[in-house]
Amino acid sequence: MSAHIEQTREWEYISADGIPLFIRDWLGPHAGSTQDQGVLIMHGIGEHCGRYAHLARFFNQLGFSVRTYDHRGHGQSGGKRGDVPDSLRILQDAQAVLKDFRTHLSDDPLLFGHSMGGLFAARLATGNLVKIRALILSSPALAIRINRAQQLLAAIALRLFPGFPVPNGLHTRYLSHDAEAVRAYENDRLVHGGISARLLHCMLDAMQASHAQAASLTIPVLLQFAGDDHLVDPTGSLRFASRLPASLLSMHQYAGLYHEIYNELDATTVFDDLRSWMEQQQITPTEAR
Repeated sequence: MSAHIEQTREWEYISADGIPLFIRDWLGPHAGSTQDQGVLIMHGIGEHCGRYAHLARFFNQLGFSVRTYDHRGHGQSGGKRGDVPDSLRILQDAQAVLKDFRTHLSDDPLLFGHSMGGLFAARLATGNLVKIRALILSSPALAIRINRAQQLLAAIALRLFPGFPVPNGLHTRYLSHDAEAVRAYENDRLVHGGISARLLHCMLDAMQASHAQAASLTIPVLLQFAGDDHLVDPTGSLRFASRLPASLLSMHQYAGLYHEIYNELDATTVFDDLRSWMEQQQITPTEAR
């Protein structure tokens, strides 16, 4: 493949209810042509799309254009930090951002989601809410560790103060074994640690629906998740995988890795598995094969 000079474009998409969503497009070698193919990346809770520059560059090198964006209430997008107005809005945002992205591409894009972003990506795919070629999930939040007492408190909070953010309980030491990656996260001014009862309710709804409709998927799925995940419950990925059509699923569970598998010390294996899967599915642009 010919060399590609990195080109990015930052802009705001105004959502249906007037919230500005920060978008960063990483233009691929075929951008602006009828051969352009794309990947949409959805980030996790409390973080922002800027933390996925290394993934965007990886996909660029394979010949894809990449769109990343900040969820409402996150990063450089508008909205109250760690909150959503209702259970549908974050999905509607993704639908709109992806629909706009598709107008610049030659085919439906791939959808990549990490953690909370992986949960909502799974929900979009299982609900047939978007048109995508394939789904890539990185340590998706398809189950979280929450006991009965916490569920009761969350239900009370949803009724009494639904939009009030509380600490999300994320222990940063378990993001990655790479101390530099953890420090960068902890010192990132765009990262926040809040979650409202409304956002938690939105996530729980998405988990239930994703599992219930997993069997209806008709596109290839790459499921990669941490074997030593302290931030989401990896049994959710296993349960989700058990309900997917076996012929469409490729799964990798990385023993000993923490939650952010693409920021781990052993991330080379994770990237290699992603590249191999794309080649097997013949979804990389021709020049990259």
